[in-house]
Amino acid sequence: MTDGVFDLPWWGYVLAALALTHVTIAAVTIFLHRHQAHRALELGPLPSHFFRFWLWLTTGMITREWAAIHRKHHARCETADDPHSPQVLGLPRVLFGGVFLYVRESRNAETLARFGHGTPDDWLERKVYTPLHKYGIVLMLAIDVALFGVLPGALIWGVQMVWIPFWAAGVINGVGHFWGYRNFACADAATNIVPWGILIGGEELHNNHHAFATSARLSNKWYEFDIGWCYIRLLEMLGMARVKRVAPVLRLGAPRPQVDGDTLQAVITHRYDLLASYARSLKAMYREELAKLADRRRFRGLKRCLAMDGSAVPDELRARFDALLTESGALATAYRMRGELAAVWERSTATREQLVAELQDWCRRAEASGIRQLEQLSLRLRRYAIS
Repeated sequence: MTDGVFDLPWWGYVLAALALTHVTIAAVTIFLHRHQAHRALELGPLPSHFFRFWLWLTTGMITREWAAIHRKHHARCETADDPHSPQVLGLPRVLFGGVFLYVRESRNAETLARFGHGTPDDWLERKVYTPLHKYGIVLMLAIDVALFGVLPGALIWGVQMVWIPFWAAGVINGVGHFWGYRNFACADAATNIVPWGILIGGEELHNNHHAFATSARLSNKWYEFDIGWCYIRLLEMLGMARVKRVAPVLRLGAPRPQVDGDTLQAVITHRYDLLASYARSLKAMYREELAKLADRRRFRGLKRCLAMDGSAVPDELRARFDALLTESGALATAYRMRGELAAVWERSTATREQLVAELQDWCRRAEASGIRQLEQLSLRLRRYAIS
């Protein structure tokens, strides 16, 4: 017999641990991430206060610290100033030591001052959740022991304590910037780990998130599932939440005969999809061109360079990559025009008319290039539409 309120079989305690940790995951993804850090939705007072209280009990994290560190991650992604980039620090350090990187950055007063604005600053935050943030997890231990008994309760509490440090600070920040698939060619290395966001509340769809950081929905393709979005929609139907922004849904119409202002707006909206399509085209061209070259062994292993700007190509690969572009005129043209296309939406000082003219000129040159992949990209570009 257990000395707690509930006397459960071993699998009952496992299910209880999974249920409790899933509530914590939901609190992190809905409240801390989508609501506080990115303002993708508004939360009513009841769910907002519940999530704050639950996070105090199960993680001891302070809202202002978490939001500030995450915002800095987006602002400095994959640079030396990124608090937890596996591209800079290495995957093992972030995967297994992500919580220590978080604690170190939380002590950076400059980070909190610059990126911690707009988070709760009421009496509860000032008097309880912030100064007494370590007491919540002690109270959680007492609750677990009272509910499940000493040994089962202590084990469940231990699982709760390591759940967020491992899955969020380790797996999402580590694996989510190192391994997986990419729907969108955003500037950083973020990946979707798996297309089903259940275990970590939808955060598995990390490439989607980095492409559209202020979207309340993290799923994008028809086969992707974001359980956090399901909870948000339920809260919205109950009048406890209001979604402010979601990522645009890709829509392809009939190709416009001429580039116009609507084409420009649609291309800017879907630019990450366009760059992803461009990257796939370059990789296909690379395989085709490599087969034509006599000294093909010399140019193997350069495919990843095609997704980089010229300045980002590693020094040890630069000479071989430059030689590849010299050997393959078609690949050199397509690679150069990728940079020219990206410059269209990166120019902040050009007028709308100038950008439309530049985009039209790019399409004209692409379709006259005799390069099948460029012709197909121009056609796709002219098919983009805004829902």
